[in-house]
Amino acid sequence: MIQVKEFVDTDNSYAEHKANQFLAGLKEEQVVNICYGSVVKSTPSRTESQRSTILIVYRTNG
Repeated sequence: MIQVKEFVDTDNSYAEHKANQFLAGLKEEQVVNICYGSVVKSTPSRTESQRSTILIVYRTNG
């Protein structure tokens, strides 16, 4: 079965760390695809915040 795991955080190093921890528990042949995206949003008060997303598509053992 194909599954999706998403890691979203305002700190890209935290999302990266969590994604790498997850990947360490998978076998290489289970990984189908890895996608990364980052966006910076402005608020009405003119502050900016970054959001990083890592999406891992993988096969389960079942």
